[in-house]
Amino acid sequence: MKAKKALLIVDVQNDFCPNGALGVPQGNKIIPVINRYINFFKRKDLPIFITRDWHPVRTRHFKDFGGAWPAHCIQNTPGAQFHPDLKVPAGAIMLYKGMDPEKDSYSAFQAEDISGMTLVKLLAFKGIKELYIAGLATDYCVKFTSIDALKQGFKIKILIDAIKGVNLKPKDSENAIKQITKMGAKKIKLADLTIKRSR
Repeated sequence: MKAKKALLIVDVQNDFCPNGALGVPQGNKIIPVINRYINFFKRKDLPIFITRDWHPVRTRHFKDFGGAWPAHCIQNTPGAQFHPDLKVPAGAIMLYKGMDPEKDSYSAFQAEDISGMTLVKLLAFKGIKELYIAGLATDYCVKFTSIDALKQGFKIKILIDAIKGVNLKPKDSENAIKQITKMGAKKIKLADLTIKRSR
């Protein structure tokens, strides 16, 4: 039987961690916990997807071109690389988003792998029905990824010990969690995991 569950790690990149171009406060603090989730899913032979922002130099996502954000995660720059503490496993499926200069592309469902296959198609191919979501940032890419997943009919577990938010307003992350749980997402922590091995 194909795997029905997968881990989805969102944008744990240098520019989204402290001292990065768009650093999430304490964004690096969740990485050891994410690594434990990675080990758990590896032991269970379940798929692991990892997204990264991969912006061109010119994009309306950036302030210089009419957007909301400083330049960050520009393709092939150090800021776009995964944080060095993230233990990216062999076999993880890499997804790239933000390449279209006309779109913000917060959601992993706007991402594609190196061959151009979308996340939706990859999940269908692998028979995945449930996503366990970790990463950065709670109030943007994690939120919009979760909303799109729920709209697509996936079950969602938000790994609340493995997410951090930007919080331009103090309650942005709290409100994001409220929104997606109201839509049907479940909140869990590492200690709650009881996934059976994939067959």
